[in-house]
Parts: sequence; C-alpha cells; structure tokens
Amino acid sequence: MLSTYRVLDLTDERGHLAGLMLAMLGAEVIKIEPPNGVRTRRIGPFDASGASLTHAAYDRGKKSVVVDLESMSGRDALLDLTKGADCVIESMGVGALEAVGLGHETLQGNNPSLVIGTLTAFGHTGPKAQWPATDLTLMASACTMAFTGDSDRSPVRVALPQAFHFGAAVLAGGVVAALYERGRSGLGQIVDVAAQQVIPMATQAGVLAAACNFPTPTRTGGGLSIGPIDLRLVYPARDGFVSITHVFGNAIGPMTGRLMDWVLEEGFVSADLAGLDWVNLATLIESGQVSVKQWEDAKAAVARCTASKTKSELLSIAMDRRLLMAPIADVADVLSSEQLASRDYFRQIDVNGTDVAAPGPFAVSRHNPLRAAAKVASLGSHSNEVFSNPRQLDLPKMSNPAPLAPLEGVKVVDFMWSLAGPFTSRALSDLGATVVKIESIHKPDAARGFLPIWDNEPGLERSALFDTANAGKLSLALDMRSPEAIDVVRDLVGWADLVCESFSPGTMRSWGLHYEALTELNPRLVMLSTCLTGQFGPTSTFAGYGNLGAALSGFYGLAGWPDRAPTGPFGAYTDYTSTHFMLATVLAALDHQRRSGVGEYIDIAQTEAALHFISPALLDVSATGRVAQRAGNDDPEMVPHGGFPCAGDDNWVAIAVRGDDEWQRLCQVMGRGDLENDPALASLEGRRSAQGRIEEEITKWTRTRSATEIMSVLINNEIAAHSVQSSAECLADTQLAHRQNFIWTEHPDRQCLVENTRFSLSRSEVGPKARAPFLGEHTFEVLSDFLAYDANQIADLAALEVLE
Repeated sequence: MLSTYRVLDLTDERGHLAGLMLAMLGAEVIKIEPPNGVRTRRIGPFDASGASLTHAAYDRGKKSVVVDLESMSGRDALLDLTKGADCVIESMGVGALEAVGLGHETLQGNNPSLVIGTLTAFGHTGPKAQWPATDLTLMASACTMAFTGDSDRSPVRVALPQAFHFGAAVLAGGVVAALYERGRSGLGQIVDVAAQQVIPMATQAGVLAAACNFPTPTRTGGGLSIGPIDLRLVYPARDGFVSITHVFGNAIGPMTGRLMDWVLEEGFVSADLAGLDWVNLATLIESGQVSVKQWEDAKAAVARCTASKTKSELLSIAMDRRLLMAPIADVADVLSSEQLASRDYFRQIDVNGTDVAAPGPFAVSRHNPLRAAAKVASLGSHSNEVFSNPRQLDLPKMSNPAPLAPLEGVKVVDFMWSLAGPFTSRALSDLGATVVKIESIHKPDAARGFLPIWDNEPGLERSALFDTANAGKLSLALDMRSPEAIDVVRDLVGWADLVCESFSPGTMRSWGLHYEALTELNPRLVMLSTCLTGQFGPTSTFAGYGNLGAALSGFYGLAGWPDRAPTGPFGAYTDYTSTHFMLATVLAALDHQRRSGVGEYIDIAQTEAALHFISPALLDVSATGRVAQRAGNDDPEMVPHGGFPCAGDDNWVAIAVRGDDEWQRLCQVMGRGDLENDPALASLEGRRSAQGRIEEEITKWTRTRSATEIMSVLINNEIAAHSVQSSAECLADTQLAHRQNFIWTEHPDRQCLVENTRFSLSRSEVGPKARAPFLGEHTFEVLSDFLAYDANQIADLAALEVLE
C-alpha cells in the first residue's frame, strides 16, 4: 500500500516498531545506523550465536545504511538522503538531532515536503520534556501501572517493555496521516508523539474516573476493585489459569448469567446464587439487596468449577456456550496456536543462518498483501545501493489550498463497537473524516454501559469510556433486523470511502453487507473487519473482549509476581494495542485509494496485531526454547528497578537505575556512603546478587517520604523515577496539561471530559470535533444531508420503525 514512499528510520529501541509497521505496509524503510550499529543490535534476548532477537524482531524488513552523524560528512550524507525521502522517523530524544545540526527545521528546510515523525517520552516541550524515562517510569506516570498487580505489593508492569511501543505504534499511523495530507497540499509536517500521552488509553478510561465523580479502580491481582466490589478476572484451571470477563451490566451481565448457569449444571453453585440478577448486580450490592459475601461465594464457586478442567476443555466450553472465558497462554502456547497456524501467521526469518519464527503481518489484506519483513539486514549492507542511486521526489504542484484537517472530505460508515474498533474510528474523526456510527436501541454499542460512568449513575449516555472512544462521530439509529435498514446502509456505502466493522465473523454477510456485495455498489471502497482472532480459523467465532485477547496472546502471564497467579495487564489490553495497527492500516489503504482509485479489504485479528508488542519473547522461545515469565518489576539490565512504598496510603514511586553512575548518585541522594563504597555493588551483576538487600535499603528511605519528594530529588540527579500516578494525579499532571491531553466538551446534560488525540501535527488540525453522540442523534441529518432523502422517505422509514 505504501510502496511509493521512502522512510529514513533513525529510531532506536524506543521507536523501532514504527519502522517495522511502515515496512510491512510496503514502504521502503532505510535504517540509519552509526558505524558500530544501532543500539538494538546489543539488546537481549540473544540466540545461541549472540544475535539480538530484539533487533531481529523490530528491524527486519529494513535496509541498513551506515551514517556517522557525529561527523560533518555524515550529516551532509543524511541531508542528501532526506532530499529524496518522503519521511524521517526518529526517537533519539529531546534535542538530540539539534545537537548534531539536524533539527527538524533544518531537515524540512532541506526538503519542504518531508514528513517527520518524532517519538519522545513526554514531548519536546513542557515541564517534563527533559526528564529521564524508562518503560517502568513511563508506565508509572500514565496511570496503567497503578491499576496492575496485587493490592499488598507494588504495582507492576508487563515483563517486556511496552511504554514506547504504544508511542511507536501511534507514530506509524500519524506518519501515514501526514503523508495522506501531503498528497493534497504537497507539504510535509511534523508528527509529534509523547509516549506518556498514549499509554492512558490502556486504562479503559479509568484515567478519567476522578473527573467523573466515579470510584477510581484499584488493583486487586487479576482484577480490580471499584467501591465495595472486587472484580476477579483470573481463575484457576487444572493446568494453569483462565481469564473470565466476570462482570455485570446490560452488555455483559447476560453472559455472566450463562456462565453461572454452566457452573450450576456442573454442581459447583447453588441455584439461588446462579439465579442472581447479573445485569443489575452492582446496584443491588450497593443498595444492600445482595451482600458482598454472596458475590464472593459466587466467585469461589466459579473458581472451583474452572479448577476441575483443563485450559483446552474450558476453551471448548466457552466456544460451545458463548462464554467470556479464555485460557491464559504463555508464549510457547502462542507459538503452537492452532488458530495462528490456520492463518499462516508466523513467518520464518533468517537470524545468522538459523530460521526463527516471528510474528507475521498484522493485517490480512486482499489486494495489496502486507510484507512479511523476513530478512534482517547486516550492518551497512545497503549503503552502496542507497548512496549510489540518489532518489528524486516528483510531487505534483498544488494549486488549491490544503484542507484544515488531513482527512477532511473522507466519509466513514462505522459499525465498530466496544473498544478497539471505536478508538480507531474516533481517530479518523479526529483527523477530519465524517464518521457515521450505526447503532440500534435493540443492540446499542456495549461501551455505552462500560465504566466509569458519570456520577455513578447508569444510563445509555453516561459512560465516560463511550464518550472518549466516540467523540466527534455522528449517530444513525437503524433497526438492522429490517430490510429497509439494509437498504439505507447500502445507500450509505455508495456515499462512503470506508466501511469498518467489528462484529463477530459472518454478521455482515448475514445482512448481505459483505465486501463482495458492497464493492458492487462502490468499487473503490475500503473495508476493515476486525475481531478478536480473525475472520477465519478454528476460533474465529470466539467472542470476547480484549482481556480474553490478552489471555490468548500471552500478555496475561507476563504481568504479576513469579510466586503468585498472573495478574495480567489491566483490562481489555489487546484492544488498546491493536487499535493503533488498525489506524495505520486503514490510513495506508485510504492513501492507496487516493492515489490509485482502488479499494481494499482488510482483516485484522486483534490478538495478531498485539503480538508485535511482545515479539522478542516469541523469537526467543522459537530460537532457544526459553519461555518468558512474569517477573514483578525485575529488569535484566537495571538494578534497582521497581516500585517502592512511600508515605501515605498505597503511595508508590517507580525507580529505574540505568547504570553504575546512576547507582552511585542514588546512594549519595540517600546519604548511604556504605552502599556507594561497597565494591560488591559497583556492577550490575553485583547489584543483582544483592537485589533483595538493596530494595530493603531503598524502602527504608522511601517509606518516610512522599512520592513527589523522592521523584523530584531523583529527577534533579538525572535518575529515572516517577510517582505511580492514578486518575487524580494524571488529571493534574502538568506535562499532560501542557500537551492538552484532556478536553472538556459541551454536553447538554452533564460535564464531559475526553482524552485528546494521541499525536499532534505541526500544520494540520487534529482533535475531537464534538462530544460523543446520543444514540440516533443525527439520524435525520444523515438521511437528509448525506443521502438526500426527502421528508416523505424519512417519514416512511419512521413509520416502519426502521429508525430508532
């Protein structure tokens, strides 16, 4: 899809996923490496030959060119390359390019059509821009860590770094959006992504809870606590664990009822408990009509039942009975997945002469298949080719003024629901597209009932999560059981550029709205279908949310403590990771449509896309048989590294010491000359041997001080640290405020706060245009303005109860 573009990749381990995504989408990606190679070549895990599997995971599919940016000739060489490039992506850090005379203004002055994508921890400006940061401290800064782990221990992160992957995945989509806009204006611009601003998506709007007058979630180990209710999402199996979406409400309560019916049939629960009102149980507990003990007894009954069966048996039962239950897989299970094999997902890549299985393309596209990115280039192997064949850009002259927003004029029919899909179409709306969301009062978007809810009052228009996932869209209410509603959709397809849907496979076909039928109406249509495990394969019909996706794809077992059951990352984790791959792929298809007039059909399995966030672990188990495990907050390259208790109730600070010099400074800050001068602790290996002792000594120091005090003194000494922030702290965070991360929108009935777009553009407008729509709020507008239906046509549809 992006084969017309050349990308210069100056990223390190913080941003290299973005280059891989662009390469898989078809761009020519050239990795710019220093003479001794990019840093990721020296980051583990390593195979038997010593090759970095992290480098293989994320820098495959790219060309390698050596450029010494520390020399004048190297800087000139890069400037020459940018003259023929469409895009530069970089994650070198604030001021790094400016320090070698290659700042963004210099690069764009050299090539005004150049798109520059930049990823930093906190942003290029603002009070925290210069702060040192690691995966751990970023996760602490962005609310997700506060929600993850056991209540009697430190909050935890996922064992493999995630923070910068969130930013890199967003960067790829932002770059494609800017390239799309450049096709209209002829001008480049800067795409600015701060990882801290992206990560809170993984709180499932929990970051907004304090503003909503709703109880802020707290971690409970494989679940969460909201007020008096402890939700449990991890249960035992005979041979491991399973994840169950064991919650209440209009959307999921009926499925919990089916779960309890099965537990009753198996003989593990009484009829009285199984027969509770699972839709309204939260309200009944809060009112005292159902006791907390009854809820605890119900969870215990489910645990006894699941513990009696294997993970494989439980998955079969879940599919047969349509239960929200999935086995918690480790990376070895993922590698041997029958579903992934049926979709030919894993690809063999050559790592120093050995074939290693690696995650394959994150989307299955019909007309322009994604590239497998199967080759890892040796250092500088493409230098001669690239430098001896200078590339010239041939962009058309633009006579008309560019639209204010990149996707202005793009029209989207949105059948997305729940989380991953709506976040994608929300991003399209932020970029200027007109997005028409189709719902029914008989089956509204499940997210309308998801927590947090404003003032803890249920209702279709009360969910802060729905607000933030659907801001800026228009709502058309249709009863899709009616043939006349299908006719309306067919008319909308003729109007649209893109149709996106996230129903269970086969739903659109049952309405006669599958891709083949829709392209008869609109041959240039782009269509995206997304679900948990893909449109085909033995588990394609498995219905569930992203917490089950996280279980199936190996994430759950990578979060928690090695001596306890897995806690998993918070909430519907694969929804928050896969949505960025959806956006980049859809934008690439729209850009190809703009250039060629040709449409596309895209199938994205959310579990497959998410696996790129843990690629090194999958390559490792393939190459060496090592199976990555949860490890609390341990890190192979940093000691000390973890969360430490501070003064007050459940207050924590994350500290990551990145080297021997930082260890010395930490000892000085603590006033511990004995530790500073202990030769046994002067090296990483020595500190690892004494890790328990070191953590005890740090805890003595932190426990009597506030997290803010510790954070400030460590940052002033250039040691990566951050208080573990929950909702209230993030809402008050000065850096997030600097980047305008939280936007108040007008609402007729209440306050409304949403999260802003995950990236900014230097020249184009991007951001939410309005609050999320009421169900059916824009029905008349859509039918009359977009489809030119007259009043009589609309009245006839209303009389037939097609419109809701």
